[in-house]
Amino acid sequence: MAKSFEAQGIIHSIDQTREYGQNGFTKREFVIKLTGDGENPDYPNFIALELIKDKCALMDGFQPGDEIQVTFNLSGRLWNAPGKPEKCFTSLQAWKVERLSSGPATGFTDDFAPPAYDDDVPF
Repeated sequence: MAKSFEAQGIIHSIDQTREYGQNGFTKREFVIKLTGDGENPDYPNFIALELIKDKCALMDGFQPGDEIQVTFNLSGRLWNAPGKPEKCFTSLQAWKVERLSSGPATGFTDDFAPPAYDDDVPF
């Protein structure tokens, strides 16, 4: 069984959901720039994570710039092809994504001030 880990970061990019093979296997990849304790902004760490099957929809409500907490499993497997050297594949399979903060402004601000009114009204 794979062990679960958590990472905090700002979404750098989100790929489209892609279908592989004839069985309808789906996968969606996204990249975050790690933030939080121990991260040095002068040397940013970018990590690629993937969502598989029904978890692909988890990224539908997010966009680049959003800060998230992601829970993922670290897993890997060996691949042997005849006549080729053995290869090890490692994947970070996300299964939970939570919003920590919003990214770039979308035209709305939280510090909305009502318009100033003239107290000298004619009625």
